[in-house]
Amino acid sequence: MRLVIVTGMSGAGKSTALKILEDFGFYCVDNLPIPLVEKFAELVLNSSGDIKDAALGIDIRSGDELFEFENVLTNWKQTGFSYQILFLDSNNETLIKRYKETRRSHPLAIGGRIDRGIAAEREKTAFLRREANYILDTSKLLTRELRQELERIFIQGKEYRNLYITVLSFGFKYGIPVDADLVFDVRFLPNPYYVEELRAKTGNDAAVQKYVMQGGKAQIFLDQLYEMLLFLLPNYVLEGKNQLVIAIGCTGGKHRSVTLANALYARLLGQSEYGVKIEHRDIENDSLRKK
Repeated sequence: MRLVIVTGMSGAGKSTALKILEDFGFYCVDNLPIPLVEKFAELVLNSSGDIKDAALGIDIRSGDELFEFENVLTNWKQTGFSYQILFLDSNNETLIKRYKETRRSHPLAIGGRIDRGIAAEREKTAFLRREANYILDTSKLLTRELRQELERIFIQGKEYRNLYITVLSFGFKYGIPVDADLVFDVRFLPNPYYVEELRAKTGNDAAVQKYVMQGGKAQIFLDQLYEMLLFLLPNYVLEGKNQLVIAIGCTGGKHRSVTLANALYARLLGQSEYGVKIEHRDIENDSLRKK
C-alpha cells in the first residue's frame, strides 16, 4: 500500500492532482483534520479491502493544526511507516492571477492582499516542501501535462528529479522571454525567410528543417548544446531548481529557432527522468501582423 500526501500552495492544483490520482485508482481524502491523519493511515494500512493506494490532501486549510503534522511525519519516520509527499507549487504571479480569475479569496488573506497571504502560506508550508519527495511547479503546466507527470511518477514508476523543462522558440524582434533561464541565439544559421518558397512555411515543415540544418553548423550547435545540458541539468536539480526554460531565438521566431527547438526537444525526451514540453511563442506572429 502506498500513501501519498498531496500538499503545496493554494491555487497550485492540489485538488486537480487528487482527482487525477483518484482516476489512477487511489483512494483520496482531502482536508482531513490533522489529529485523525495517523488513524486514517493505520486504517488504510490494515485494510483488507480493495484499497491498494491512498492519497491524502493536507494544506493550509488545517489552520494552526498544520504544525502538528510535522510531529506526525516525525512519528512515521521513527516507526518506519512508508509514505511520499507530493508538493505542488507555482510562482507568485501565477497564483495571484489564478485567484483573480476565479475571484476567490486566499485562505490567509481574507479581506487583505493576496500576495501577503501567499507569503504567509509559503512560510507555514516550508517544512512540507523540505520533506517533499516530489515538487511539481505547475506555473506553466496544463492539466493534461500534470496528468502525464503524475502518471510518470506514480503509475510508470520512473525516476523523477523534480525538474520540468520547457524548450521555447521565440523571435528577438518580439523580445526575449522574461521567464527564460537559458537563451541561445541561432541567427547565425541559414535563414529560410530569404527563400521565397520557404518564407510562408515554419520550422515545423521538413523543407525548412532541411534548409536550416544544411552545412553541418546547426548539427554541431545542437550536439554541443545537448552536451552542455547533460552537465547542467543534474546540477540544477542538486540546487533545487524545479522549472527550467530554455529559449532559442532567431529574428522572427518562425524558421530557425523553431527548427532547433524541435530538434533539442526530441533529444531531451530521451532523458526520461525529466519532464519536457515545447512551445513556439512567435511562430504565428508574422501571419497575425499581416491581417
